Amino acid sequence: MCGFAGAFDPGADAATMTRRLGAMAAALRHRGPDDEGLWHDASTGIGLAFRRLAILDLSVEGHQPMVSASGRYVIAYNGEVFNFKDLRAELEAAGATFRGWSDTEVMLAAFEAWGLVPSITRFVGMFAFALWDRQERRLHLVRDRVGIKPLSYGWSRGVFLFGSELTSLRTHPAFEATVDPSAVAAFLRFNFIPAPHAIFKGFAKLEPGCVRSFDLAAPEPGDAGRLTRYWSLPDVARAGLDNPFTGTDQEALDLLAATLEDAVALRMIADVPLGAFLSGGIDSSLVVALMRARATGPVRTYTIAFAEPEYDEGPWARKVAEQLGTEHTEAVVSAADCLAAVPRIASIFDEPFSDSSQVPTLLVCELARRHVTVALSGDGGDETFAGYKRYALHGDLRRTFGRMPRIARPAIAGLLRAVPVGAANKIFGFADPWLRRYGSGGAAGDKIRKAADLVALPDDRALYLDLMSHWKNAEALVEGARPLARLADDVRVPAFRDAIHPLMLDDALAYLPDDILVKVDRTSMSLGLEARVPLLDHRVLELAWRLPLALKTRNGETKWALRRILERHLPADLIDRPKMGFGLPIDQWLRGPLRDWAESLLSEARLRDGMLDPAPIRAKWREHLGGGRQWHYYLWDVLMLQSWREAQGQ
Repeated sequence: MCGFAGAFDPGADAATMTRRLGAMAAALRHRGPDDEGLWHDASTGIGLAFRRLAILDLSVEGHQPMVSASGRYVIAYNGEVFNFKDLRAELEAAGATFRGWSDTEVMLAAFEAWGLVPSITRFVGMFAFALWDRQERRLHLVRDRVGIKPLSYGWSRGVFLFGSELTSLRTHPAFEATVDPSAVAAFLRFNFIPAPHAIFKGFAKLEPGCVRSFDLAAPEPGDAGRLTRYWSLPDVARAGLDNPFTGTDQEALDLLAATLEDAVALRMIADVPLGAFLSGGIDSSLVVALMRARATGPVRTYTIAFAEPEYDEGPWARKVAEQLGTEHTEAVVSAADCLAAVPRIASIFDEPFSDSSQVPTLLVCELARRHVTVALSGDGGDETFAGYKRYALHGDLRRTFGRMPRIARPAIAGLLRAVPVGAANKIFGFADPWLRRYGSGGAAGDKIRKAADLVALPDDRALYLDLMSHWKNAEALVEGARPLARLADDVRVPAFRDAIHPLMLDDALAYLPDDILVKVDRTSMSLGLEARVPLLDHRVLELAWRLPLALKTRNGETKWALRRILERHLPADLIDRPKMGFGLPIDQWLRGPLRDWAESLLSEARLRDGMLDPAPIRAKWREHLGGGRQWHYYLWDVLMLQSWREAQGQ
């Protein structure tokens, strides 16, 4: 796990190129504290910078940028190819020789033996890399199938820049940091910027499962390169429909368990201390249980606990750790600890990002990094096995709206909106426990007002977009903004027979890579910690999309198959419990200890400086402070944007 950057900068001499690459590498030191490497070819103007977090082959033989045995290829690479030992054995049988034991060297040998795309399709791993083909004078940028590792790129003033984080690209003197107002609006809507869009004009994020190739023998500034999509989740979903699993439930569980066991075992390969995050939920508990079954020694697990019971998963994690016999470390986190971490967030993320679970994620990464260099995570189970509460909400709304005549829906919405939120809170307060199945944010009146906004929506995709949106009219808030492509709009969704699989696919295409995986990557790598996500092994995904919906959700029980497999390792009373999010009481803090900080960032003058319309933002701020409405997610988006601008000098 590392960080890399690079530039096609034909106007720079060797000394200038070295200096510029050195600055780009220095900006990525947090991703790779163990080593630095620079490589450039003055005759072509291409250069690569690298920072290393040594995980496999800790010797100098793992140094990057690395040149292939023939000298044709040069690579700068972030990530892990977990099946490299099997690939190495196959290459050695065909006559290849190796000087070290890194997966990087195996990748280069594979490219020489099999070609770029045929090799990538054989990799099991998480990766983003830049590969320079000296023979063809072609640069290939490559990202893993799911989007676990990041890669941004773009042209600026005739220079092509690329790398793991925009932070490093900004050190290059050619970089123009012009904020794209349309990207800002997309951020306010979704709390992340969906790929391929980026916060700065002229730059983009490489989408998962893609290779983008640039011919630099005859470069044209602004050239978008040639895109090759070597793996596509919609294609995987479509193949699952065409070739569904037809065995019994037991056969499906056995096959899924074996696939998960192998995915976890591969991700336990490391030459440094390794552990796991453990919340006590289904996904992290399953990962730890499978680790424990394969480990020859104790498994180290890490949890943060909170004083507020509604946010505290510490007791559950302790019980799971005791049952599995892990070497468990827990830190009790106070409100003061969380509040102290908030100002650091803006400097950790290279784009605005406002999933509030970024704070506890950072804190649990800090805890783990005191003891280990690699930590396995349970991310990905919700999107793959129908774990989110909004799937139940969508189904209930769909059934309810389906009974309403379309012509009557605006009138029904008007009636729901006519009831004041405060009055609805009192009248329907008895329904709060039942409404929690759809999420913890807001009381009954708040949720009824939100339901009113959903009644008149025309179709399932519009309903999904609304459920995923914070600021519904985000473009109106930002000066000069225009709507970007909606989430996954360019994807032809397979003809599913149910309403849940399309939501899962949309989540896996945008929310997972651009929110969940961004959060995990930036927080962990800000500390030089490698996070691995076995539930997102592409073989697990390909099998999961062949399984019927009844193996994912059954009789109101989410992640049905994962629960049954986990029952082989844990008693039922540790599995059957309400789902908790990894959140914080942001709503309370904005009215209390964060109020002064928020008030400063939300002042009318500072909002205008940030190209934002102050009126609707200030109105929501006043309503939230008054306690009548819960607007903390909306306000957190604006606060994280303002904090990011301040940290970046925008």
